[in-house]
Amino acid sequence: MPLNDEQNSDCDSSRFSESAASSSDSEYSRQSFTSDSSSKPSSPASTSPPKVVTFDEMMAAARNLSNLTLAHEIAVNENFHLERIEHPQNSLTGRVKQIVHKAFWDRLEEDLHEDPPEYEHAIKLFDEIKEILLSFLNPGANRMRSQICEVLDTDLIRQQAEHGVVDIQGLANYVISTMGKLCAPVRDNDVNQLKSTGDIVPLLRQIFHVLDLMTMDMVNFTIQSLRPHLQRNLVDYERAKFQDILEETPSALDLTTDWIKESIQDELSSVSCEMSSSPGADGISKANLSPTLVLTNSYLKLLQWDYQEKNIPETLMTDEGRLQELSEKLNQLKIVACISLITTNMVGAAIEGIPDFVGKQKKISFALLEGMNKKTFDLKEALNAIGIQTCSEISLSLTERGFPPLSKEVEANLIGQICSIVEEDNPIASLIDKRIHLYMRSLLSSPCCQKSMSTIPGGLAVIQTETETIGSQFANIVNLNKQVYGPFYANIFRKLLFSEAAKSEAEASTN
Repeated sequence: MPLNDEQNSDCDSSRFSESAASSSDSEYSRQSFTSDSSSKPSSPASTSPPKVVTFDEMMAAARNLSNLTLAHEIAVNENFHLERIEHPQNSLTGRVKQIVHKAFWDRLEEDLHEDPPEYEHAIKLFDEIKEILLSFLNPGANRMRSQICEVLDTDLIRQQAEHGVVDIQGLANYVISTMGKLCAPVRDNDVNQLKSTGDIVPLLRQIFHVLDLMTMDMVNFTIQSLRPHLQRNLVDYERAKFQDILEETPSALDLTTDWIKESIQDELSSVSCEMSSSPGADGISKANLSPTLVLTNSYLKLLQWDYQEKNIPETLMTDEGRLQELSEKLNQLKIVACISLITTNMVGAAIEGIPDFVGKQKKISFALLEGMNKKTFDLKEALNAIGIQTCSEISLSLTERGFPPLSKEVEANLIGQICSIVEEDNPIASLIDKRIHLYMRSLLSSPCCQKSMSTIPGGLAVIQTETETIGSQFANIVNLNKQVYGPFYANIFRKLLFSEAAKSEAEASTN
């Protein structure tokens, strides 16, 4: 294969093997995954497996995980596609690529300018071009397949070269003509530009560049074609793949078990606190807990998960990027709602006459809170800026209407209250957080087929549209996850909830 414009690691080819079999692994290995949402690499294996896992078992589990992740991404992400990696020219990778590519094509040019010309490298390039063109053909395109094999027959070209009658430019022109017949309409201009390239070496280099683009078009078309099929069969496919992973790596549910166990303990603690305040109330055992309630609480934890420090449960790895994004957006919405509620409570009368003040403040808040989930972001400084801007807008409007502006004391108090949102156990932040939690819980508790959205709690009106969107997306992720991994969760609950009850019954029967 020539040193074309883009090459990636060969390991990526296995990730596409079951989902886009029509593309060769060698071609796919040049590409990388891109989508609206990304997730960090992780493994279903525990750090302390109960048994020694062989290398073959580990690789088999990794292949199953790659296929599962890819199939899930294609099915649930309508924007999922592949695109070429463009390394910055001033980066180390970019410079190395330029140097190596230049050396390769310079050597080819030297070979073709020898007397007599040396055609072996060029013949190998045409052999690869032939294979790429053949990969674009449908199974029934026998006539074009035969023609490509006949014209780009390397044995024949090599014989022609030995007798000095090979027409390299003619072969290149045939390749361009064939590319024009096989390419997507979006590549017509790229193919037409090849016709104006005179020198054979730059022409071959550009041919491979356009072939890379055509290969990517073909892969993305394959993804689009596969999506409806994957969506129809996703639940069974994911469940079967995860079962394969579990057979290869028995510890692949350790994190999931800990995740559910934590919610069980939280629920038991909550019930115990309630009963301690009710004299004469009987205790509650694990067997009396509702698995549905516990699982709902487990899912809700994901909206406040520390995705930078904690590993996500194995059964949710395919949605980790989406869940993290929803969590970050929800955190931003909570801050916006707090700012609006504090402002309304403190200076409600002053902002009554300002047209769409709530909308303006919301826009300012979103702008200044952009990137708030980054570690380097100074949230208190951003809140201070929002407070100052809010006071400025209010005072300006009051002055324009003939009223005195906000006093320095009121401004300082308002800015201080807004900045206090970051403090632990802030009452306004706690209130908004509980109401968002209540809304999300009501969504997860609603039947999957119920189309009407749950009523938004008070205090969230300013972020109602955004909260409903996030809630809908979160509920969709949860509902699909339940369908796929329900049997695995049921087994975990049997072990965690009912083992004690079964043990007690066994002891009672022996006495």
